Amino acid sequence: MMSELTLRQCQKTVDEWIRTVGVRYYSELTNTAVLMEEVGEVARIMARQYGDQSFKKSDEAIDLADEMADVLFVLICLANQTGVDLTAAFHQNMAKKTGRDKERHANNPKLK
Repeated sequence: MMSELTLRQCQKTVDEWIRTVGVRYYSELTNTAVLMEEVGEVARIMARQYGDQSFKKSDEAIDLADEMADVLFVLICLANQTGVDLTAAFHQNMAKKTGRDKERHANNPKLK
């Protein structure tokens, strides 16, 4: 059974992996491009699995969870490189969303 990880632990784990196995971080610009590639792979799966596009033979072995984990890994790399504490950023972002969107979502007839 896998243990749960905090975002802070994930950031530390990725940093340790990069420094021991990955040799060094790619540049921030390269990692931004890689992040876009990985998000595109998730979008491709979503379009086929939940949208109107059909899978090709080459798509059959694609794993959505693995592709989402790739997105998370590269995002964590960028956070580490730019000094972003994802735990603090997540808490701040949720507080912002809660204050900004509470009434808007509650009063949105499309969400009822």
